[in-house]
Amino acid sequence: MYQEKFNVFENLQNLAGKAWEHAVAIDVLTNTAIKDCAIHCFHYQQMLELFFKHLLETKSEFGAYSRTHKLQKLLEEVIANTAFKTDKNQYVMALQVITVCAEEYRYNFLIDCEGYRQSVKICNVLLDELLNFERG
Repeated sequence: MYQEKFNVFENLQNLAGKAWEHAVAIDVLTNTAIKDCAIHCFHYQQMLELFFKHLLETKSEFGAYSRTHKLQKLLEEVIANTAFKTDKNQYVMALQVITVCAEEYRYNFLIDCEGYRQSVKICNVLLDELLNFERG
């Protein structure tokens, strides 16, 4: 599903190409018997982070992005520095949940998989908005 969404970036040597690689990893993980959703979360967070940074690099006036890994901050940067507009309030909490889950993966903590899955449903709507914006 995610690989298909990002297929236009397949094997590109840039941030969007890296987002595509994480999209492929998510789709592969979805078809395994792994019960811990933390690794899925890690790749989902990376996919979004790299795509936000791709948009900032290609659609903002200065082609720059911050070093943050916090998805809600990156969304704010995209809204402030590009022509992309959305109601960020509907996404902030879900983006924070995904950011925290990815951080917990790095430290081998168990995460709330149900809460993560609900956040993904919300963020998938944002992802579609961002992909449409990227296409012009």
